[in-house]
Amino acid sequence: MRTAEVTRNTLETQVTVKINLDGTGQKNLNTGVPFLDHMLEQISRHGLFDLDVQAKGDLHIDAHHTVEDTGITLGMAFAKALGDKKGIVRYGHSYVPLDEALSRVVIDLSGRPGLEFHVPFTRAMIGGFDVDLTYEFFQGFVNHALMTLHVDNLRGRNAHHQCETVFKAFGRALRMAVERDERQQGIIPSTKGAL
Repeated sequence: MRTAEVTRNTLETQVTVKINLDGTGQKNLNTGVPFLDHMLEQISRHGLFDLDVQAKGDLHIDAHHTVEDTGITLGMAFAKALGDKKGIVRYGHSYVPLDEALSRVVIDLSGRPGLEFHVPFTRAMIGGFDVDLTYEFFQGFVNHALMTLHVDNLRGRNAHHQCETVFKAFGRALRMAVERDERQQGIIPSTKGAL
């Protein structure tokens, strides 16, 4: 089983993440940021990852540290659970629609952090959630999971739909990338023999 548990404590937050990459989409999410919990649920459900995320942060200020540090800790747990990456597909992609919105996510589990994030949100807030924090979540994840991630919202008029399609597509693309390829068993998926 490809599982991991990581706890990260800072002056602003305490975050614990448990992940099972070979799960069924079971989740236990409590970040104190309801919209973030809703988005993490999409990753779990569409990636079929068992995910337990418990976070306490300085929400009396705002949600920035909690969202960013959740992304960081989830990225750390993901990298730990993935291990040496031998036998995985490595690349993943997904297009996901939700009513008028459509997003595309493309992933390379390259061992190098890189984020291209192009989501022209139609408003600044989704309920009480600042849409700028979406970028911060993914930047934290990418930097600690050591992956290349391209996120493009291709269309959408409803910011909630835009964001939800991004997280659903991310879960599905990640699921594809971590799948085991029986023909590559024991092999690191790179032409150079290392990611």
